[in-house]
Amino acid sequence: MKIIVSDSIADKGVEMMRQAGLEVDVKTGLAPEELERIIGGYDAIVVRSATKVRKPIIEAAENLKLIVRAGVGLDNVDVEYARSKGIEVMNTPAASSNAVAELTVGYLFALARRLPQTTASMRAGKWEKKKFKGSEIAGKTLGLVGYGRIGWLVAKRALALGMGIIAYDPYVADPRGLDMEFVSLEELLQRADYISMHLPLTDETRDLIAGPQFEMMKDGVRLVNCARGGTINEDALYDAVVSGKVAGAALDVYLEEPAKGNKLFELDEVIGSPHIGAATAEAQHRVSVEVAEKVIGFQERLGSK
Repeated sequence: MKIIVSDSIADKGVEMMRQAGLEVDVKTGLAPEELERIIGGYDAIVVRSATKVRKPIIEAAENLKLIVRAGVGLDNVDVEYARSKGIEVMNTPAASSNAVAELTVGYLFALARRLPQTTASMRAGKWEKKKFKGSEIAGKTLGLVGYGRIGWLVAKRALALGMGIIAYDPYVADPRGLDMEFVSLEELLQRADYISMHLPLTDETRDLIAGPQFEMMKDGVRLVNCARGGTINEDALYDAVVSGKVAGAALDVYLEEPAKGNKLFELDEVIGSPHIGAATAEAQHRVSVEVAEKVIGFQERLGSK
């Protein structure tokens, strides 16, 4: 098999594939038209979030048998169309879960104590001790919108910090050994002091949190989204922060990425990062190894037919 890696992965995965006898070309940063021009020469493609494997790419990929997304979400791949062409689509859902969960918990603390704002104040030469009176997360209720791998890991950590956990997930009913409670979305919005998103972007989840949902929330609620942009309506979030309904929001994902010029960052109450949830050395190593294992396993299955 001939593989193209169009978004960078850790060297270990590339090394593993080459040791297994695969021909691997690492060509990152390709423009869509460049990828469309060369994709016909490859049997498999490895992507992260930057490369969009849409219909024109798939139609040009006359030899393509496998798409592997190094990460969780598949919203940058036209999955159904690829599968209709007989192309298998895989991802690595578990490898980066811990990294995203840890970033989420970090943001809970950052929102409670306004850590980015205090740092900015200190860098400006100020000593605003009275201004930055914070709150404790112990004793607060964390509402998880989605209770998959990452939601469960966040719940496990938040329980250890003394938080109460409620979750909304229409597809999950097992608490997996944790002392938490499943509730409706409406009840979660009404009860939670902190709300954290842990679900993919689909037609069902797009703008799941918008104007009517913000109206249901407690005054002074805080939101974290390290899952997918588009699940929270950004215009409605802006209005909710300006009105004081939302005391703080921490975002790692956005409807449009890169999120340059996003008006949410005009607001002091909004903090964020450039989609770095999975960007730890440990997670990227695990992701690359899992990618390699999936590609090698796929070739072995082909060879056994």
